[in-house]
Amino acid sequence: MNVARSIAEYRALRSGLAEPVGFVPTMGYLHEGHLSLVRVAREQAASVVASIFVNPSQFAPTEDLTAYPRDLERDLALLEAEGADLVLAPEGEEMYPQGFDTWVSVEELTRRLEGASRPTHFRGVATVVAKLFNIVRPQLAVFGQKDAQQALVIDRMVRDLGFDVDLVISPTVREPDGLAMSSRNTYLEPNERAAATVLRRSLLLAESLYNDGERSAETIRVRIQELLASEPLVEPVYVSVADVATLMELETIEGKALVSLAARVGKARLIDNVVLPPGEELI
Repeated sequence: MNVARSIAEYRALRSGLAEPVGFVPTMGYLHEGHLSLVRVAREQAASVVASIFVNPSQFAPTEDLTAYPRDLERDLALLEAEGADLVLAPEGEEMYPQGFDTWVSVEELTRRLEGASRPTHFRGVATVVAKLFNIVRPQLAVFGQKDAQQALVIDRMVRDLGFDVDLVISPTVREPDGLAMSSRNTYLEPNERAAATVLRRSLLLAESLYNDGERSAETIRVRIQELLASEPLVEPVYVSVADVATLMELETIEGKALVSLAARVGKARLIDNVVLPPGEELI
């Protein structure tokens, strides 16, 4: 496995990769969720590229960029074990050189949910992913459903800007107790970790209500809020039952809906989601 620490080094190594190239962008501190994306790319592409870059532009001023966990050597060993062919791990000044002043904004989809409380977040995500697509030149890119709004934003950007890349959305990978895998789970104390499982239980409740015939989005939102309120260590940020295409809140579920939520548990801000009807794909 080769490791490129600069864009120029990556481009020199890229010519030696067999086509098609599958790409998995990450911010590092890899867990099983990330590695599952690498496996999907391995199955669908001749070569696999991963990137490791803690993107400063997607952190709000109130979020501590320096506290984000990092372990590059561990990450590289995990990627090599999964059969990655090339890893791009650039420095910050490589991605955002002095005077950088070009941004990619996906407007409507980013006004709600995560974007409502983190207004600059998706501008940073879209910009860095657009830049990575231009550098890496993959034929397909793999993202996880856990970050559903991010996946929808990237899908919109790809379609609007004409990127020649196929998106693959892989199912959320979970801990044995159902908690969605996240680098931020490391922030949780044991009692907070136990309380955080209510996020998954809330989504299972939504699926159960739907399967029993409930189609009122407001009823599902209220029932989720009631269950979240049963865990005093969990502070909900939002509970949403929205149209998948627009992320506008629904009154009645008639087609495909995204049930998503965010909550603060101790130092961690956690997100999770499911698509209704159960088993439907996000995109």
